[in-house]
Amino acid sequence: MFVDEAVIHVKAGDGGAGCVSFRREKFVPKGGPDGGDGGSGGDVIFVADPNKNTLLDFMGRHHWKAPRGEAGMGKKMYGESGDDLLIPVPPGTIVFDTDHDVRLADLDEPGKRVVIARGGRGGRGNWHFKSPTNQAPRYAEPGGEGQERNLRLELKLIADVGLVGMPNAGKSTLLSVISAARPKIADYPFTTLEPQLGIAELTGDRRIVFADIPGLIEGAQHGAGLGHAFLRHIERTQTIVHLLDLFPLDGSDPAANYRKIRGELEAFSPELANKREIIAANKLDLATDDSALEKLMDELPEREIFAISGATRQGVEPLLEEIWRMLHPPADPS
Repeated sequence: MFVDEAVIHVKAGDGGAGCVSFRREKFVPKGGPDGGDGGSGGDVIFVADPNKNTLLDFMGRHHWKAPRGEAGMGKKMYGESGDDLLIPVPPGTIVFDTDHDVRLADLDEPGKRVVIARGGRGGRGNWHFKSPTNQAPRYAEPGGEGQERNLRLELKLIADVGLVGMPNAGKSTLLSVISAARPKIADYPFTTLEPQLGIAELTGDRRIVFADIPGLIEGAQHGAGLGHAFLRHIERTQTIVHLLDLFPLDGSDPAANYRKIRGELEAFSPELANKREIIAANKLDLATDDSALEKLMDELPEREIFAISGATRQGVEPLLEEIWRMLHPPADPS
């Protein structure tokens, strides 16, 4: 089950109270104060764990609390600090404070750690408060309270390339032939119900991470279809591969479908619409001649179009090489 949003409450540990104590030893009738400090409460720390790819862990657990610090003891002994609470999240998780409507962190790299809520400071014991005029203080500080936050977690997949297109354009088929991913493939709309990640291995130990997004339809930015909820997953990508079906099952025009999807991307995010783009005309294996491809090229003369067949891998290697060149442009010799 793919879960890319969650609402939780976190509470850092409270600090332990300082101790009120006096030295008691044989032949030392007036030993003076020796109450120790309380331990600090544990922090709540989010960690980007590369072994996680969904926020499913937060669906059944909404409250996360770090341990509190122990109280101080006599003989100036400090209380033990509470352990930090480490919460693993998938790389690409963004953390928002819902009470203040601010973004707290973006865990966009595996292994990245962010302290989301700080534990309370331990209270000072009574030996800190002795003075020439107050040689037997009978009070100590209470421990500080740990921070509490109401959070909203939002996952944006981290991929180099985002695959977009109308339903049944062949995105899942393409992902399955260029990577080890095994998305569901069928000849009905919205076969892909959730984003899929796949890694394409190129010669020379080169790798490209692809994100397959559920098919878009007109009105997606207003919630129509399935794509609207997942468009944010391609906001991090460097390049978009726009897959067009040369022979749509509904008899629609591939060029018109291209313009519809472009309109949805622009309506959702101008920044997303301005990403570099490669057009791939898919299902070349169904063509008996070049008329469909030539018609598409005539209607989109300003765009370079790669003709491919995901089913037979025809044209797939040149497409991958072009994607690599776009992701890794040669350095400027000047």
